[in-house]
Amino acid sequence: MIGSKSLLNLPSILLLGLAISFLSCNGQGEQDTNNQEHHEFENALVNETSPYLLQHAHNPVNWMPWGDEAFEQAKKENKLVLVSIGYSSCHWCHVMERESFMDEEVAELMNENFICIKVDREERPDVDQVYMNAVQLMTGGGGWPLNCFTLPDGRPIYGGTYYEKGQWIELMNNLQYKFEKSPKEVERFAANLTEGIQQSELIQAPAKDVAFLPIVIDSMVLNWMPFFDTVYGGDQRKIKFPMPNNFEFLTQYAFHNDNEDVLKHVDLSLVKMVKGGIFDQVGGGFSRYSTDPEWKVPHFEKMLYDNAQLVSLYSNAYRRTNNPLYKDVVYQTLTWAYREMMNDKGAYYSALDADSEEEEGKFYVWTEEELQTVLAEDFDFAKNYFGIGERTLWEGKHILMRPLSNEEYAAANNMEVNEVENKFNTIRNKLLEARSDRVRPGLDDKALTSWNAMMQIALLDAYEVFGDELMLKGALFNSKWMLEQQLTADGKLFHTYKDGVSSIDGFLEDYAFGIATCIKLYENTFNEDYLTKADLMAQYAMEHFYDANSGMFYFSSDAEGSLIARKMEITDNVIPSSNSVMANALFDLGILLDKRDYKEKARQMLANVYAEMPDFGSNYTNWGQLALKNIHTYYEVAVTGENCESFRNEIHKNYHPDCLLMGATTESDLALLEGKFLGETTVFVCIEGACKMPTNTVKAALEQMTELTPQR
Repeated sequence: MIGSKSLLNLPSILLLGLAISFLSCNGQGEQDTNNQEHHEFENALVNETSPYLLQHAHNPVNWMPWGDEAFEQAKKENKLVLVSIGYSSCHWCHVMERESFMDEEVAELMNENFICIKVDREERPDVDQVYMNAVQLMTGGGGWPLNCFTLPDGRPIYGGTYYEKGQWIELMNNLQYKFEKSPKEVERFAANLTEGIQQSELIQAPAKDVAFLPIVIDSMVLNWMPFFDTVYGGDQRKIKFPMPNNFEFLTQYAFHNDNEDVLKHVDLSLVKMVKGGIFDQVGGGFSRYSTDPEWKVPHFEKMLYDNAQLVSLYSNAYRRTNNPLYKDVVYQTLTWAYREMMNDKGAYYSALDADSEEEEGKFYVWTEEELQTVLAEDFDFAKNYFGIGERTLWEGKHILMRPLSNEEYAAANNMEVNEVENKFNTIRNKLLEARSDRVRPGLDDKALTSWNAMMQIALLDAYEVFGDELMLKGALFNSKWMLEQQLTADGKLFHTYKDGVSSIDGFLEDYAFGIATCIKLYENTFNEDYLTKADLMAQYAMEHFYDANSGMFYFSSDAEGSLIARKMEITDNVIPSSNSVMANALFDLGILLDKRDYKEKARQMLANVYAEMPDFGSNYTNWGQLALKNIHTYYEVAVTGENCESFRNEIHKNYHPDCLLMGATTESDLALLEGKFLGETTVFVCIEGACKMPTNTVKAALEQMTELTPQR
């Protein structure tokens, strides 16, 4: 239902016989940050820092931020609460704002009958989880804007997504009438719904040990394969998200099982994505999703988390294939992120809107006349190169795509590859310069810890493959901001940062990705301070997020008491679930620090979901990567001696998802490095602490890592 409209009916249990239907839409998009100097209205959001909340600070609606004050007022006045959730680049959020929240008639009705709370779902994903769960239980669907009505104590009674003005007014009137005339019925419904929310997604630990058998992962892939789109890549869907973690898992599965069919599907998908309109051929970076199966028409918003994961994906794909198309994607995307998304502290902003001047994609699309004017003598080449014509048309303008790679184009047109590359770069620079004069999409300039950690991992993955020192420096610059600004001395993380201020206690995703990036930083620097930081965060997460009964982690800490339910994020989506990221991180950290309890906790977490994986493969791909570590040999590679860093860098250039690197130039306190300093640079390939014969060459070490070894 992303970007489309579908009619749903209100549940009869709540609004008996009212038969109100509404539009449910998941589409994302615009942020209009062009505030006027003088405003007729002002509400409590004016003191917030979230770009999304500030967008609503001058609505005639008396919006309040999430917090106890709003609910206390609701109890005092005995009013229903509206929890309205969105984010700065959400297109339909802003459509609804223009149609309803800026309308004084609608605002009067809202202010009279409801306490209205605005929530940035990126700032408060915990709030979003609870009320999204409520709407999904009631309607079977969800998305943003998310509008959930609750009792004064926060228990939900009804909700939905986007509503047209007339539907919105009718819905509010009916809800208010029901609340006044049938309070006991509304109370019963709220109690039942809240119980359902509290029980959903809670995990019970298996009664006995689970064996991680390869047949489970084989079934997971075999059940998934019939849904592969063999023409355009990805899954067979009308709307396509890149889902980088899915492709990473499939690549690793193919690597371990020598499965050429799966690998071909991955490469088909990666090539089709970068040739399509979902990739910005001019400025670099990917849009959040494609509105068609061919990756042609994007929903033009760009999210940091998508692009970070895609940099990692294409870097690893290049490491495996040496495909120059993949390299170009990595460099162009990182260039975009540096140019448009990074602040002076090295932190990366969250998102760019789909819209500018209230028109979706206006910043990115071109008329043929515009292209002729900008490119002049290069137009004919560009028209042929981008395939400008009927296929590229969208709403009267052209979306730039690449029907052929540079190598394919050169072969088809009897040209040298470098000639094509030079021409393409000239055209790209001209278009980028011309585009810079346009009104830019709005920027969400808050920095989120978890998303920045993903970006560090992306930069380090790219550095491992390409050896570009700027990539390493970029990761270190970003990590300095994260570890000095967002991390406290006791291991607590803040979730968000804006205008020099860190705020909102971190969620599990912040700790999980924070630990993961510290492990990655250690692997690329051999600086053990990063492992100390990772362990500090792990200990804090154990104390404040861990549930000993299930062996899983809650999404919010035990300090957060204002929500009606404490949720666990289990299934992987466009971002891997915080529990699966934590499980992978604990497994690796347990190896590096020789902490068996970390590894055992990770295995218990995997055991909790293992039975679900064969039937819902695409929702468990990060769990699948942890399963592969436990099913197949997972090498511990120690490099010691004066040249350990150059040895490490050489090893990194090879595609080996089945190893974890550690090393030092001199004696180390790490247990796995004890007794491994032999004078000259040496590589030890080990399996669960048992090492093969040491070697003084990377080639020999890589050969040891390709030998057949018994499965666990």
